[in-house]
This record gives sequence, structure tokens and C-alpha cells, in this order.
Amino acid sequence: MTTATVSATFVWRRIHSLCGLWLALFLFEHLLTNSQAALWIGNDGNGFVRMVNFIHDLPYLEAIEIFLIGVPLLFHMVLGIKYLWSGKFNAHKTDGSKPALPEYGRNRAYSWQRITSWILVFFIVFHVVKFRFLEYPYEAVQGSKSVYLVRVKMDNGLYTLADRLEITMYDHREIEKEQLAMQTREVESALVEASKSIRKYDKKSGEYDQEKGSILSAAQHYEQKKKFVETLKSFSIGADEMVAVSDSFGKATLLTVRDAFKNPVYVALYTVFVLTACFHAFNGFWTFLITWGVILNMTSQKRMGRFAIGLMAFVACMGLIAIWGTYWVNLKH
Repeated sequence: MTTATVSATFVWRRIHSLCGLWLALFLFEHLLTNSQAALWIGNDGNGFVRMVNFIHDLPYLEAIEIFLIGVPLLFHMVLGIKYLWSGKFNAHKTDGSKPALPEYGRNRAYSWQRITSWILVFFIVFHVVKFRFLEYPYEAVQGSKSVYLVRVKMDNGLYTLADRLEITMYDHREIEKEQLAMQTREVESALVEASKSIRKYDKKSGEYDQEKGSILSAAQHYEQKKKFVETLKSFSIGADEMVAVSDSFGKATLLTVRDAFKNPVYVALYTVFVLTACFHAFNGFWTFLITWGVILNMTSQKRMGRFAIGLMAFVACMGLIAIWGTYWVNLKH
């Protein structure tokens, strides 16, 4: 009696397929959240702000980003590139030396799945670097709460929008004022040294000492303000740029999204990105159902094909609404 063995290739392809499904679900959530920056018109992206704040406040967020998004994405991308080199396109006309079957829709979908893979590799790297690293809000502690700082280009709409969102704007003159104000408080730096001495040498933990508490609290407030001003100074801003400060991570992120999508170049690039990602994700969803034996006969495949196309169109619309509506419709003024 022989025992059937499962090949490593089979296992890797199934893991690749599962990662793809997980990433399609993430894309659905991501674009649904982003669409709320434009919907509903007139509510200043409150739905987007709430969702982003909810996600940002999740415990162990960095671990979630790495292991539930980064690792599946990297795994799917690396294996996908490997499969790209072995896959053969057959949906375009040839000289007869290779098969050419452009009349079949699934052949065309197969080819476009591979083409969109290459496009997505570059777009995803660009998107992550831009929004997760280069333009991710800086955090500074002020008293009992955190504030978030982002750089944006100035426009007339920011005057009223910042007022409605309760965001403080700093240009280079305001930043210089903050620096000068800190210089007048140099005497308070002695409190910092005193607090260090208390922590290092005063090991008593008995009765409450009001003087000690005042010194430690004042030193903490001074250090927090100093760190805030240093964070402001770390931004290299031009004459047409501002640093926006908010006590809400979601509002700070909303401004970075608005700032990106008021640039027609980014609007065009992200339109291509969203359409490419949605086709790849939901065409892949349809093939996932076949790969895992969920749909086997032609009737069920056609039905789920229509469902996948409908889902693709819906999610793509959510993404396009975010791109075209955040600045140009909802948050221009």
C-alpha cells in the first residue's frame, strides 16, 4: 500500500492563495474606510476619522501591521513574482510559434492578472513608503494627551477646514516664535536637572512631598514642550507649506490624504492603482473559489464570476470616490 504525499509546490500555492484572499479582504476594508473621507459630503470626513482612530488605538498595532498585513503581503508578492516568471501569456496574437487564444475571456483575465501583478509591485512599494513612512503623522506628548503633526501645502480651503476640525496650523514664522518662547524658558532646564537628581538620589517613598511633586511635574511639562518644539523644527517646510497639529491621529491622517489628492498627478496615479488592485484582488477571489473546490461546475462558476465582478466594481467605486471626492468634492473648503 502506497501513501499519497502532498508536494511542496501544492502547499506553497495554497498558502499563496490564502494570503491573496486575506489581502482582498484587507483591500475591501481599506477602501471602504478611505471612501468615508469623501462620504458623506459636508461631514468633514468624520467616518474616516473615527475608523482611522479605531484602528490606530488597537493594542499591539505594530505587530498587527507586520504579521497580519506585512508578512502575508510579502509572501504573496514574492511567490507571485516567482510564478510570473513561469507563467505564459496566451491572450495575444503571435507568429504561430506559441499558442494564441485571445477569444477566450478567461485567457484574457489570466494575462491581465499577471500584468496587474507587475504594476502592483511598484505601486504598493510606493504607497507604503509614502503614507506609512514619509508622511506618517509625527507624535508628541502634550500634558496627558498626544498630538500629531503633519506637513501640508497651504490652500485657501485649509483656513476654514482647520477651524472646523480644531487643527492648529504653524508656518515657519509660528515655529520660530515657539523656538524663541522656549529660549526664554531656559531657566526651567534647571528643573530637569533637579528632577534627575530626585530620581537618582532620593529613594524615599514615604509621605507625599508637595515640593518634590511640583518639581517633577514642572520638569515633565518643560520636557514635553521642548520635545514638541523640536518636532516642529524637524519639519523642513517651504513658503507654501504648513505644519498641522491635531490631538486626533485620524484628523491628521485626513489632512495628509486631502493634501495628496489635491495634486492631479497623485489622482491619476492612484486611479490606476485602485483599478489595478481591485481587478487583481477580485479576479483572484474567483480563481480562489475554484482552486479550493468551492465552485466546480460551469453554472456556479458563472454565477460567482458575476458576483466577483460586482464586488470588484463596488470596491473600485469606493476607492475612486476617495481619490476624486476627498479634496475636489468634500474637503476643498
